Amino acid sequence: MALDSNVHKNLSHESAIRHIVMWRVRGDTPNERTATSHQIKQAFEGLRGRIPGMQLLEVGIDISEVDYACDVVLLADFDSPQALRDYADHPEHLRVRRELEGLRIARHQVDYPLPASKSV
Repeated sequence: MALDSNVHKNLSHESAIRHIVMWRVRGDTPNERTATSHQIKQAFEGLRGRIPGMQLLEVGIDISEVDYACDVVLLADFDSPQALRDYADHPEHLRVRRELEGLRIARHQVDYPLPASKSV
């Protein structure tokens, strides 16, 4: 899904941005959903090192087993909002999306700027 050109327009071009996506996946049984979740995880992890401007990529599979939880989460940090927009249209990302078409039944997304320096 291409990002709207107005998305992130108010952020500094220097701002790193965090992109979080959560999915519910297709499957009639817990085992089917687990297999689908692992397929999604493997496909997105294959993007590491292939996307310019992507600083970090983590993909996790839910272990809570609560009925309202999403099944898979992707967390990615990008150099800038432009790097995130470029990722949306990157051929490798589009390939993964096509490969996984129909496996994800719900999608939730949050993008936000990262602070310039993280303090604990």
